[in-house]
Amino acid sequence: MKNIISQPENSTKTLSYSPQDWAKGYLSQPNEYDYWIEDIEGEIPTELEGTLYRNGPGLLDINGQSFRHPFDGDGMISAIRFTKGTAHYCNKFVKTQGYLEEQKAGKILYRGVFGTQKAGGWLANFMDLKIKNIANTSVIYWAGKLLALWEAAQPYHLDANTLETIGIDNLEGILEPGDAFSAHPRIDPNCEWNGGEPCLVNFSIKPMLSTTITIYEISTQGKLLRKQVHSVPGFAFIHDFAITPNYCIFFQNPVQFNPIPYLLGLSGAGECINFQTEKPTKIIVIPRGKNGKIQYFEMPLGFVFHHANAYEQDDTIFVDSICYKSLSQISPNQDYRETDFSLLDPGQLWRFSLGLTTGKVERQLIESRCCEFPTLHPNYVGRPYRYLYLAAAHDAEVNAPLQAILKVDLNTNQRQLWSAAPAGFVSEPIFVPRKNAIAEDDGWVLTVVYDSQNHRSEIVILDSRDLSKGAIARLHLKHHIPYGLHGNFVSF
Repeated sequence: MKNIISQPENSTKTLSYSPQDWAKGYLSQPNEYDYWIEDIEGEIPTELEGTLYRNGPGLLDINGQSFRHPFDGDGMISAIRFTKGTAHYCNKFVKTQGYLEEQKAGKILYRGVFGTQKAGGWLANFMDLKIKNIANTSVIYWAGKLLALWEAAQPYHLDANTLETIGIDNLEGILEPGDAFSAHPRIDPNCEWNGGEPCLVNFSIKPMLSTTITIYEISTQGKLLRKQVHSVPGFAFIHDFAITPNYCIFFQNPVQFNPIPYLLGLSGAGECINFQTEKPTKIIVIPRGKNGKIQYFEMPLGFVFHHANAYEQDDTIFVDSICYKSLSQISPNQDYRETDFSLLDPGQLWRFSLGLTTGKVERQLIESRCCEFPTLHPNYVGRPYRYLYLAAAHDAEVNAPLQAILKVDLNTNQRQLWSAAPAGFVSEPIFVPRKNAIAEDDGWVLTVVYDSQNHRSEIVILDSRDLSKGAIARLHLKHHIPYGLHGNFVSF
């Protein structure tokens, strides 16, 4: 693999990757492992102590019957534990009820949100609205519990050491039957309603003709600090949100949901969502306190999956988000392993300024390079910040798979780029601050890289102050991890 320490010139149209190599990262990983990592290039920093937890769809087929979309795959948790310059790897599937049933039956028993159908055609899927909790999107450790998250259902509680599944969890009664819990919680590092202690802020949505947004704020002891329930106009497809000390911010993407093909057993629910090119994206600002009213803003056309951060300054809220010009339609005749990236709009980093007194929205393009999965120092969530780390394309001017880690200095507009091209494909970067560090960018960036040349994955450790140093260490695994979604680092 190649280390790029400055932005490369895109002087040719040669792809930085092989589409066939990229597709191999979507092969299932049916095995569960438990071993010390011995194949290491470089040295693991001895100060790096704790566990990197990662979640993503690990099983993408059952006995050769493929799920229609990777987001329908069963969740698999990986844990990489760092201690005294060594590292240990283990992984386990989240043993959800649906996973166990399908493993026993040896076939697909549930329809997937993104298009997976049971065998037998439309008649076998007609009016079957049962949902399998696939617990495949994120994993967090909060209030003494390791939780696997999927935004359409309740979390699954796992043993933090062994990764064994304990069971579905209602967070000590905070969640009622049928409640969901988003896969994108935010941790407020200094919550004034929790005595200055951190608190977890999360949400759930119930989209119908109008959409119900429920916001939860939970203490480090697992106690419910506040709960808000709001109804907002229209159908809302919301995957992520942002927070400041005083507000929760949601982007209501301009989509329309036609449930008829889903009810008739012809399509998955995700295939029934259509992007409305003629309508703006609505921005919903909800005060976290009891006082204050919801404010609505509109911005020109765009679709947002993930937010980087938000912060307040005087009477303005700034929100940094990955925005796409449009949402590509999920086609029942398309194999996701054959994606033509040149036909899709890239995700780009934008800053949106929301005037709380003027009601106006301004926007500024921060990074035009294709990028996703933003991360930052956890102490700066909801506050003004300087440094952001993203997974990015190798080349600056084309849409492509994520092969690089990009550092953006928001004060100086300088960039640093480390790339795993041509054979490597990166995952979401995780920033781990150095203990007792003073500088905001003092720490490490961890990412899981799929090495297509050897069909295995590696854990790459980068110096977050200077990506130009290249990888501090590469921890080569004995196998591959299918492309994952989200994770977190825990200091134990």
